[in-house]
Amino acid sequence: MTHVKNAPRTATTLKIRSKSEHWISHSKDPYLELMLRLFQDEKTARRGRDFLNMVEEGQLKGEPLKTREWKRIMEDLNVSRSAFYFMRNKLLGAGLIAVRSGEYRLSGMFSRDLVDMSRWWWTAVMGNDPEIL
Repeated sequence: MTHVKNAPRTATTLKIRSKSEHWISHSKDPYLELMLRLFQDEKTARRGRDFLNMVEEGQLKGEPLKTREWKRIMEDLNVSRSAFYFMRNKLLGAGLIAVRSGEYRLSGMFSRDLVDMSRWWWTAVMGNDPEIL
């Protein structure tokens, strides 16, 4: 039997929105706009944003959020254990966070994946010069 905390960290689905009013760069709350692309429920999206903020703040302070602090994190986010690990695993699968040495860290994998997709689309499909991307 797989315990929730040991659930696989798989890839996730990201909604792409083509209208400029949905662009993350035009949002007053970019984290929330990004989370709304990962999570169907707005409540979960807000919790995802709050969790990312907690990870970022801990990292900036030099006191990364520890994975063993899951009970406190759940209480801070007011979420059940299964909901916390669902959200966490979705963020891991998207490449927004990583777990290193028992600590949550922001991850650049999400950005690298998007850049790779963008470059491929621009060059292979659109036939454009990669230098003008």
